[in-house]
Amino acid sequence: MSYGVMFTVLDDFREEFNIAESKLGIIVGIGFLTGFLSQIFFAPLADKGHSKKLVMTGIVIEIVGTLFMAFGHAFLPLLVGRLLTGFGVGISEPALRRILILSDPERMGRNLGLIVSAGVAGFTAGPIVSALTADTLGLSAPFLIVAACLVPVMFGLSRLKFQEANIEDAPTQRLAFDMLRIRPLAGAIVIGLALFAMIGTFDAIWSVMMDDMSAPTWVANLGISLFAFPMIFLAPIGGRMTQKVGPFKASISGLSIASLFMVMYGVLWSPYPMLVIGVLHGVVDGLTITGGSAAVAIVAPRERLASAQGLFGGLQTLTGGIAAVAAGTAYGIIGRSTFVWCAIMMLVFIAVGAWLAKDSLRITGKDVATETAPT
Repeated sequence: MSYGVMFTVLDDFREEFNIAESKLGIIVGIGFLTGFLSQIFFAPLADKGHSKKLVMTGIVIEIVGTLFMAFGHAFLPLLVGRLLTGFGVGISEPALRRILILSDPERMGRNLGLIVSAGVAGFTAGPIVSALTADTLGLSAPFLIVAACLVPVMFGLSRLKFQEANIEDAPTQRLAFDMLRIRPLAGAIVIGLALFAMIGTFDAIWSVMMDDMSAPTWVANLGISLFAFPMIFLAPIGGRMTQKVGPFKASISGLSIASLFMVMYGVLWSPYPMLVIGVLHGVVDGLTITGGSAAVAIVAPRERLASAQGLFGGLQTLTGGIAAVAAGTAYGIIGRSTFVWCAIMMLVFIAVGAWLAKDSLRITGKDVATETAPT
């Protein structure tokens, strides 16, 4: 939710605190960087018996970062706040995925979908919270509300009961890059990069494109909501479907269709038909978005699940950040054709990933349900 709030008050930061656009870009970008680094370096600790500690620590850090953003009225404290929030999310998410995958393997898809739903709901609620409170109560208010919401989440997760990994049997590797030698895992990760290439591009230029097309502000905002809302409700359902039909099939199909939607954003003559495309796009993503993390869960070594999820999430985050910067630059040169080139890049990721994982494309969630037990 903190990112959703920040996303909508950047212009207020510029006007009230006299922060230049270039520095606002640094504030946004630092979260991607710390999210990448924290997932890469800390996720392996969850495979060594520290899952719950990482989840709790990550949430505490995110709360502290949100408070920095609430009371920071200059570039440096806002930068520190964004750094901490990205760091906290990156520490906690791979560990939380490990807990949910191993605690109930037969419902892995549904549980991964719930994580997606929570994340998207938070992002979607952020602009609403900002709209209702920022003008009347001040810029600190939405961030304080986010921090307050995280407190009960922290206490709720602290009551989770599960068995941690046996430290004596834990893997010795400090990082997870060696697992890229596992071809199905590398394939799942590369396919998943297509998703964040799409997200980074969409986030970076959607609002700018709407403005250039002389669309009312409500159209730009509604487009983001119409894209996000289906995922809130469909991700758990899609997670179950993905586990049943197979995560590779679901991910490849969903992202291939999504690439066509990206082309439509680049060629449609009016912003209003794009709203319809946005709804369809959100439905497809909602039904298939868990495919990547589910595929990683199935093909990764069981004792290194969190490491694999951290590698997957970290590289996705890095790809999203690079895509956002590249899309912003490309849009200034080639305009809406940026969406078309993004679609081409998505198809390249999908093709390379499918080739790497060609011997595992037909696996289903039954594999993790039968081979994985709580540890």
